[in-house]
Amino acid sequence: MAKNDDGRPDISDEEWARFVQEVQQREQEARRERAGRAGRAGGAPEVPQEPSARARMVTERLRREDEERARRQPRRFGRSAPVRNEPPGWRTGPTWQERTGRAAARRRLKAVPAVVFIAVLALIAVRPELVIDRLTGKAEARNAPPLPAESVRPTAPPEDLHPDLPTLQEPFRGSPALQWADGAAGIEVPPAQAVGAMSQEKVARALEQAKAFLVATNLDPAALRGERPGAALELLDPADRQTLTWLDQSLARPTRDHDPIVLFTRFDPAEVKPVGDVVKVRGRMWTEPGKDPGQAHVRADYTFVYPLAKAKKGSDRVERTIVRREITFSIADPRTWEATPGTIRLVEFLNDVTNTACDRFDGYLHPGFDEDPAAGPTPSGTPLDPYDRSKGIETASEEGCGAASRS
Repeated sequence: MAKNDDGRPDISDEEWARFVQEVQQREQEARRERAGRAGRAGGAPEVPQEPSARARMVTERLRREDEERARRQPRRFGRSAPVRNEPPGWRTGPTWQERTGRAAARRRLKAVPAVVFIAVLALIAVRPELVIDRLTGKAEARNAPPLPAESVRPTAPPEDLHPDLPTLQEPFRGSPALQWADGAAGIEVPPAQAVGAMSQEKVARALEQAKAFLVATNLDPAALRGERPGAALELLDPADRQTLTWLDQSLARPTRDHDPIVLFTRFDPAEVKPVGDVVKVRGRMWTEPGKDPGQAHVRADYTFVYPLAKAKKGSDRVERTIVRREITFSIADPRTWEATPGTIRLVEFLNDVTNTACDRFDGYLHPGFDEDPAAGPTPSGTPLDPYDRSKGIETASEEGCGAASRS
């Protein structure tokens, strides 16, 4: 066989490649045959052998050619691995694609718990109450079901809760009102019964009108921002000119003696804004005979809780104003009394407000915030619980600027 100058056989690369391939195929067949004999004989399969000397020779020659081509390539900034022609699997583990895929999968699996853990820590840092509430039982208090409707006067005030501050997300946090009904749902009309000369039908209508009046004067968004409560005024007997004149004057030119807040809940929209669209309500309504024959009274006793924030942009401090109203409406037999059928009259109205300025009589309630400088008269007297509905307004509060035990 002819030889070249360096003593190697003068054989082309293609011939060497075919030779190496044939050697590999023969070695693989021999290994499979030996493994089969070992399996039939009950022994362990034979361990794969290393490539032959000629195969290693071809591999080394190809490696040198790769390096020579890499040296002839133009240089670039940075580094890059040379392209290799070495067949995978000769004295190697899995190919690089397999190793990279499995490593990436392991990294992803390890990263998932870490990401979840970091997210939980971030959430606790932003809202630590999520963990604290579970440890202290506050979460169960917030998730407690609504209270049943109030059918009789309570015998005691609501129990003290955790004194949590309200937030924009939870404006009733720390308040007994958290379990109260929302808005008009808290004003339940009792079953109607005939009262004296007033038929069941007339009493039922009066009860519905009383509820409509309370909604229009304490829950309607337009009325809350100071607009004229026209829907409420239309329910009143036009023959009662004295009351209607007093109300018109109070709405048009509020003064100390003509202040509409004694009957209407109103906030200055330039000063405060409601937090959310829910007002918590609790109370009851009932009927009883009037003081004179031919009359029937509808009595209402309700407490409204309003969460508020300052109207300026970015305000996040929440304060609550609590308004309790006791109102007596009257219906009368037009054959005996001067009365317009299908309307109601205002007989008496009392109110008790917590968290409003005591010395301002401009027709609006003015909630106070902790950040505000002290102004006006200092609250005095024994602090009263605005959520205590076990007493009437006439015995639960005194005229002037009193103190509240909570809000």
